[in-house]
Amino acid sequence: MGLADLFKKGLEKTRNFFAGSFTKLAASSGHFDEDMLDELEELLIRADCGVAASEDIMNRVKQNIRKTGDDSKEAVLASVKERMLEILGEPRTVAIEPGKLNIILMIGVNGTGKTTTSGKLAARYKKEGRKVLMAACDTFRAAAVGQLKTWGERTGTAVIAQEQEGADPASVVFDAIHAAQARGTDVLLVDTAGRLHNKKNLMEELAKIRRVIEREAPDAVIKSLLIIDATTGQNAVIQAEGFGEVTGLDYVGITKLDGSAKGGVAIAVAYQSGKPIVLAGLGEKVEDLADFDPILFVDSLVKE
Repeated sequence: MGLADLFKKGLEKTRNFFAGSFTKLAASSGHFDEDMLDELEELLIRADCGVAASEDIMNRVKQNIRKTGDDSKEAVLASVKERMLEILGEPRTVAIEPGKLNIILMIGVNGTGKTTTSGKLAARYKKEGRKVLMAACDTFRAAAVGQLKTWGERTGTAVIAQEQEGADPASVVFDAIHAAQARGTDVLLVDTAGRLHNKKNLMEELAKIRRVIEREAPDAVIKSLLIIDATTGQNAVIQAEGFGEVTGLDYVGITKLDGSAKGGVAIAVAYQSGKPIVLAGLGEKVEDLADFDPILFVDSLVKE
C-alpha cells in the first residue's frame, strides 16, 4: 500500500464524516450564503479542527468570496484546503544528524501510543541501517517497561532499563547515554512517563531527565517528540500546550488517526502549537507509522 492509499484508508472515518456533512450542506444550490458558511464553520469544529483554527479557515473562505465573488461549493472547498495546508506548513521529518548521537525524548500522556511509537521508530531506524538504543524511563509503570522490552525483542533493539519499579528515570537515562556513547549509537529513543501524580511532578521529572541528557551528552542532538492520540479530540491541544510549557516541543506525532472520525484535530494542534506534525499513526502495524504529509492529509481529509 502506497503512502497516499495509507492516508486515505487511515482517514476514511473522518473523510466520510466531513464529506457527507459538506455534501448535504451544499446540496440545495451548490452555493454558500452566510447561514451555510456558519454551518460550515460548525462542521469544521465538529471535525475537531478547533474553534480558533475553524474561525481562521472561515475568514479565508469569506475573504476569497469577497475577492472573487465565487461562492460555489468548489471554490469554498478550495479555500478550506488552501488555509489548512498553510496551517500545517511544509512537510517535515525527525531529522537524524549523521555522525552524532541523536536523542529523541518521547513525551506524552499515558495511553497515546508513545511506547508503541518508540518501538515503531526503532524498527524504522534499524531498517535504515542505524544503530538504535531505547531507554525505558517510564519506570512508574511496569507495563510500560515490559512493553518497550517486547518492542526491543521484536526489532532487535537493546533496551536500557532498571528492574526495580519506581526507579529514578534520570538514572536510567544516565545509563542509557553512556551505553549509547560506548556502542557508537546513532539514535537513542527515551520513553518517558506521561503522568506523575500532578503536573508539577511531571515537570520536575522531565526537567531532571533533560538536565542529565544535556550534562552527559553535551554534543548530542536532542529533540522532543510529543505523541498525541487523535481520538482524544481537543484534549490533544491541551496536552500540546501543557507539555510545551514543561519541556518544550520540537515535533508532534499523532496516533490512532484511523480510529477517529474527527482527524481534524491535526489542524487544531498545528494551529495552536505552531509545531510541525511529523508522524501519523494510521494503523496497528509497524509500517502504519508514516511521515506526516500535509498535502496527502488534506486531500484525504477533505474529499472533492
